Amino acid sequence: MWKEGGDPGSPFPSHPFFMEVIPAIDLRNGKCVRLTQGRPDQETRFSDDPPAMAKHWESQGARLLHVVDLDGAFTGEPKHLEVIREITRSISIPIQLGGGLRTLKTIEQALTVGAQRVILGTIAFQEPEFVKEACEAFPGSILVGIDAREGRVSIKGWRETTELKAVDLARQLEDTAISAIIYTDTKRDGMLKGPNLEGIREMAMSTHKPVIASGGISTLEDLRRLLPLQDLGVTGAIIGKALYTQDLRLAEAIQIAT
Repeated sequence: MWKEGGDPGSPFPSHPFFMEVIPAIDLRNGKCVRLTQGRPDQETRFSDDPPAMAKHWESQGARLLHVVDLDGAFTGEPKHLEVIREITRSISIPIQLGGGLRTLKTIEQALTVGAQRVILGTIAFQEPEFVKEACEAFPGSILVGIDAREGRVSIKGWRETTELKAVDLARQLEDTAISAIIYTDTKRDGMLKGPNLEGIREMAMSTHKPVIASGGISTLEDLRRLLPLQDLGVTGAIIGKALYTQDLRLAEAIQIAT
């Protein structure tokens, strides 16, 4: 089942016959880092030059980048807009940006500095009606990130886990015009132990929106196991730490997914 979503005229890659492999760049204090399970005290720094890292992934075949402003996620407002501007000026491929985007003003700022799509997380849980408002104000530019711990929605940079089931939040968003849902299992993120395939499957089956999987994808075999979920509408896979540690090579992952 191929799910509809997004704008046919958008610069974002979209094709029913392969899964998009999307490198992640997480920003903290102006650097490219990875956090284990989103914990600020479990940080590994991989680069002091985010634009150079973006160019590297583009050179390896990436057609889309997933960028997260970790400081924004923790504080509730974006902190790396100028870095995002530098990144988007350095590459020709689009980026999707998340982290602290909780008002129409900050969404507009993110798009102004060059992000093509933005990811709403905490605000989608706190104010579902805001998602509709954002989709109307910025058509084709809105994604929702649903982060889950043991099946329940995590918010505020994963520091709080709510009682709401992730699949129930997805169902609440069915009548919005979001382009896709990014589903992350926070317990798998940065652990290099494989994705939560059952959680991804359950999410895909709970919504008609395209689903982008995130968290734990660390080997080519992980990616192979994810590919059959394309039939349920899983259209992309975000990969972070495994690319930086070279447990997984981007070019090889893209080859398998296509």
